[in-house]
Amino acid sequence: MKPQTVHVDTTSPTPPYEQVRAQLADLIMGGYLRADARLPSVRQLATDLGLAPGTVARAYRELESEGLIRSRRGAGTRVTPPQDRVRHEEELLAEAARAYIAAGRSLGADDERLHMALRAALRAEEADLPAPSEGARNPDGRKIPPG
Repeated sequence: MKPQTVHVDTTSPTPPYEQVRAQLADLIMGGYLRADARLPSVRQLATDLGLAPGTVARAYRELESEGLIRSRRGAGTRVTPPQDRVRHEEELLAEAARAYIAAGRSLGADDERLHMALRAALRAEEADLPAPSEGARNPDGRKIPPG
């Protein structure tokens, strides 16, 4: 069983905030920190780990942007319930879809071209083939001219 503690290796090339973020994310995703579990305050964890409060605050901000924790004044910082994480992921996916549509529209693409490009990218990912932007290729590896 994995220990439920966080530690920072000062000899590691990984920045301390990222070590804290990654370890807390592992504890949350691994179920060691349950939904609504209260995390230590930024000051408390910084003191415990011998870090500057800004370092822990950055780790908490990144975890919050990933939808793993939420901070509320007066209620502290708590682990986000899984259903809230799913909702957060859906919001991020919708945002990415809107950005894709906006980029395609700026290139003059209609719905059909947007769908075709997305399907081609998905097929390329499944088959581990070059993405459409890299150009289509014959089975022998030669590029197929566009058109």
